[in-house]
Amino acid sequence: MRNAALVLGIIAGVWGMLVGFFGYGYTEFIDHFGEIPDLAEQVDHPERVRLFALIAPVLAIAGGAMARSAAQIGGGLLLASAAGMYFAFGYGVFTMFPIAMAGLGGVLALAARQPDPH
Repeated sequence: MRNAALVLGIIAGVWGMLVGFFGYGYTEFIDHFGEIPDLAEQVDHPERVRLFALIAPVLAIAGGAMARSAAQIGGGLLLASAAGMYFAFGYGVFTMFPIAMAGLGGVLALAARQPDPH
């Protein structure tokens, strides 16, 4: 289960980085060029999006990396990452996979009480 949490966490982090890049870039683009009515409008909380665009993927990658050695801490980081992605970006077509992978990886890491057999 720890290996599965590791893989899910790293995949969620990489996919979350892509979502974060576009989220951060979109908010900066709108700030710089202005809104286009009915096409491109600023999000309600651009600073939240910018902050969690960095924090949530880093938590997922760190949680996945820690899942083998410190499963409880890694699981907590993965669950925090999933919550952060949901809080900043919501649930949509591009966020459902990193949220689900980080969440499942967190649950698997927390459920792994003993090291995986080799």
